Amino acid sequence: MNISEVFDFQKTDITAFAEQKGRISIVLFKDAKLDRSAQRLNQLTRGALNRLVSGESFEKRKCGDIVTLAYPTGLQVEALDVVILNRKSSVEELRKAGANLAKKLTSEEVLILTGSMRDAAELIQGIALRSYTFKKYKTTSVSTTPHCIKIMHNNFEKLEDKMQDRLAVVEGVFFTRDLVNEPANALTTTSFAQRLTELARLGLKVEVLEEEQLANLGMGALLCVGQGSDSPSKVVVIHWNGGSKDEPPLALIGKGVVFDTGGISLKSAASMPEMIMDMGGAGVVAGTMKTLAKRKAKANVVGLVGLVENMPSGSAVRPGDIVTSMKGNTIEILNTDAEGRLVLCDVMWYAQETFKPCAMIDLATLTGAIIVALGSENAGIFSNDDELSNALLAAAKSETEGVWRMPLGSGYEKLLKSTTADIANIGGRAAGSITAAQFLKRFVKDDMPWVHLDIAGVTYAKKEGRYSPSGASGWGVMTLNRLVRDIMEKG
Repeated sequence: MNISEVFDFQKTDITAFAEQKGRISIVLFKDAKLDRSAQRLNQLTRGALNRLVSGESFEKRKCGDIVTLAYPTGLQVEALDVVILNRKSSVEELRKAGANLAKKLTSEEVLILTGSMRDAAELIQGIALRSYTFKKYKTTSVSTTPHCIKIMHNNFEKLEDKMQDRLAVVEGVFFTRDLVNEPANALTTTSFAQRLTELARLGLKVEVLEEEQLANLGMGALLCVGQGSDSPSKVVVIHWNGGSKDEPPLALIGKGVVFDTGGISLKSAASMPEMIMDMGGAGVVAGTMKTLAKRKAKANVVGLVGLVENMPSGSAVRPGDIVTSMKGNTIEILNTDAEGRLVLCDVMWYAQETFKPCAMIDLATLTGAIIVALGSENAGIFSNDDELSNALLAAAKSETEGVWRMPLGSGYEKLLKSTTADIANIGGRAAGSITAAQFLKRFVKDDMPWVHLDIAGVTYAKKEGRYSPSGASGWGVMTLNRLVRDIMEKG
């Protein structure tokens, strides 16, 4: 779905309302008089809007409430949706209102009237984010999203210009959701890599490192995870060079376990079906890189994803095995279901050695422990650099995506001690998300600003999210894009 092609921005034309088919939606502010569009609709519907705003219940309405008038007199539409907002609504309120409105827009054709609304872009972004569907494998599915959403605004050209970058972000979010929602028999390591190479048409440079190259580089940690699978392990490197030539890139690194059985340390049957989402970190990196290319970001960013499948077989890595990472550290595998950190540590070391980035951010659906700690409202952030961490927290807040900083410390490092290797891959039940981050920190060079995002709780849900239907959320693309804009594109 190319969301940019769905929206059609037009100048407000009150003469078109009477002939409009499908649905009309209009924004009304609780503390304001009816504007020209509302007055025209009120005239056509014989005073329906006046009756609505003058009723006792109108003052009790909350910001973001939507009142639907079905088959209104004087109009040809099947429904008139009235979106009630405060004049000074927050970004979150506007986007949530847009998302709630999008769930009502089931007609093929929709007209949304925003008058002279100053923050209309936030409302529209909410509509766009919630317009996503994943029905690729439904043989009898009927489209429930509009083919055309007309947005009328008094200054439509300025609004349309403002929405170009925002819709590029939404397209990146949709790409991430598509990847995460794909079943593992469709999204193998090979097909995932192929989808990423197709991004080259947007101006990205994409390179795929195969198993032989990874072995020559010494990526024993990453390769051990996939050795029990028929799907070959890969690392895909995606470059966006929109900044100056001498500017070191920001490195984004994603865990891409296309399916995680837990390996020999097998997961329970009940938790297995959702493990299609264990490549969520790689999905976010991919969506972010697509967004940066679509909006032609003036920054240098390199995205690296480690693609593996964790399967039990006669060749699978076993508890008790010792492997050697690219850094040269030996790792005792105590639990084969703690595999994401093994993938990340080699890709992180490769990124630092090869690209000398200005900073490094990794994302992974890494631990169930972070879900116990933070639920589905916040991702966990771990960092060795307050400035980078604070910048990311600010970016997430601006984009209404939840993040909560978690601790690191030498006391947690002690939990990872191994009697037979340099480090163990788990530290026991206590502080599971922290010891996982502490493991990764061992593979961060002393002078490298670094953030680890554990996104296990925010990547995928059986219930619908704030801006998404059930399934993949696409969490993180908006935050990372905002971070790049804030810290790398100030000039």
